[in-house]
Amino acid sequence: MKKQHILILIVTLSSSFVLLIIILFLICLCTRKYSSRKNKSCDKEATNEEEYKESGDFIKFEGGEELTCFDILDAPGEVIGKSSYGTLYRANLLNDDVLLLRFLRPACSVGKVQDVMHVVQLLGSVRHPNLVPLRGFYSGSRGEMLLVYPFYKRGNLAQFIRDENGDSRKWETIYKISMGIVKGLDYLHTSLEKPIIHGNLKSKNILLGRNYQPFGSDFGIHLFLNPIALQEMLEDADIEGYKAPELTKTKDYSTQTDIYNLGVILLELVTGKEPVNGKANCDQDLHLPTLIRNAMLDNRISDVYHHDVLEDDGKGGLCCVNEDIVITFVKLALDCCSPSPSLRPNIKQICKKLEEIGRKSS
Repeated sequence: MKKQHILILIVTLSSSFVLLIIILFLICLCTRKYSSRKNKSCDKEATNEEEYKESGDFIKFEGGEELTCFDILDAPGEVIGKSSYGTLYRANLLNDDVLLLRFLRPACSVGKVQDVMHVVQLLGSVRHPNLVPLRGFYSGSRGEMLLVYPFYKRGNLAQFIRDENGDSRKWETIYKISMGIVKGLDYLHTSLEKPIIHGNLKSKNILLGRNYQPFGSDFGIHLFLNPIALQEMLEDADIEGYKAPELTKTKDYSTQTDIYNLGVILLELVTGKEPVNGKANCDQDLHLPTLIRNAMLDNRISDVYHHDVLEDDGKGGLCCVNEDIVITFVKLALDCCSPSPSLRPNIKQICKKLEEIGRKSS
C-alpha cells in the first residue's frame, strides 16, 4: 500500500513537471512571435518614413515645428477653392488641428525646387499680425509643391461682404479691416530688405480671424509660377476685376499693382458691391472703380457707399462717422485705383491718410 502511494506521488510530480515545461515553452514561443511582429512593424514604419524622405522634402517654419510629412500627406483634406495654378484644401490632422494647404501643380511651377528655395525661405520668415504665416513647405519628387498655413474659421472677406452680415456694414468693422489690410501690405512693401509684391491681392485672399482681424494670404505665390501660369493668373484677375490697367501692356507685378487691388478692396468694403458687375449692360459701368468714379462726377453720392454705414451702432448710440468721412475714404480708394500708376499713393501715404480718417471718426 505504501509503495502504491509513492508510485502515485511520482507520477503526479512527473506530470506536473511536464506540464510546467510545456507552459514555459508556449510562453517563450509567443514572446518570440510578438517580438518578431514588433520588429517587422518597426521596420515597416522605418521603411515608410524613408519612402516619405525619398519622395519629397518638408521644410518647417515658426509655428510648424511639430508637423511631419505624415501629418500633412496623410491628413484627410476638403477642397475649399480652386484656381488656374492649384487647389486649396482644408486638412484635418489627427491631433484635431486644422490647416490650410495650398497645392501648386507641377505644370505651373517655375522650375526645379532649388530654383525657388530662396523664395520659400523669404516667405517663411514673414511674420506680421495681419499676414497669414507660412508654417511649412513640402516639395514632391514629381515637382508638386504644398504650402502649409493655419486655418481661419471665419472664412474670407469676399464671403463676409457678400453674405450681407450686419457687421460688414458697420463703419467700425469696415475701418478695422481696412486698416489691418493696409498694415499687412505696408509690412510687405517697406519692412523687409527687399519689398515683397503680393501679386494676387483680392478680397478672397483676405482671411478673417477673431473680431474680424484680417490676414492677407497668398502673397508671393506668383514667384513660384512659370510664365504660362502667370498669364492664366492675370486673366483670372481680369475676370474678377483686380487687374491693374498697366498689366495689359506689361506682365510685371509691382507695389503699384498691389495698390490698385487694395483700392478695389476698399471700395468693396464701403459699398458692399462686387468688383465686376456681372449684370451690367452696354450702357452700364462694368468695373467697380469706374462705377464709383462716375457716380462721384455726376454727384450721385448715394451710390458711392452702403447707407447702413451711417446708421447707429446698434447699441442705442449715435454713429461715429458722417458722410464727409465716408466720402474721404471713398476718394482715397479711388486714388489707389488711378489708371496711372504714378498717380497712386504709396502704402505709407495710404496708412497716414487712413489714420487721419480714423481720428476724425473716433
